[in-house]
Amino acid sequence: MSDINLGEALDLSHLLDKTPEQKATQLPQPKGFHILCMLPKADDEYDSGLAKASQSMMYEEILSPVLFVVALGPEAYTDEKRFPSGPRCKKGDFIICRPNSGTRIKIHGQEFRIINDDTVEAVVEDPRGITRAA
Repeated sequence: MSDINLGEALDLSHLLDKTPEQKATQLPQPKGFHILCMLPKADDEYDSGLAKASQSMMYEEILSPVLFVVALGPEAYTDEKRFPSGPRCKKGDFIICRPNSGTRIKIHGQEFRIINDDTVEAVVEDPRGITRAA
């Protein structure tokens, strides 16, 4: 038998002693060639001023082709063979990719995606007005 004290080896007090707000401020850090992105919130009104139903807003957000780059993994865009012209995007860019790309997670009601570096299809300076074609 081992003399290892599992209580000491698995000390999670640094996580468990935090408030829910403190735990939520820690965004996941993408690893490898992954990119952490946030989905922009959908407008709550149509251009005409008519209020959107919550279901319509949810579909607009989930199926949005626009994402905001929050962080890049350490190996993102390092393969010169696959990305001969360099990185396709950087932290702070709005990007275009296929709807529902990547791993979907929610943090306090805000949806984030972890996508692969080769998922980025375009960078856009101003994403307002860009929507998914029906």
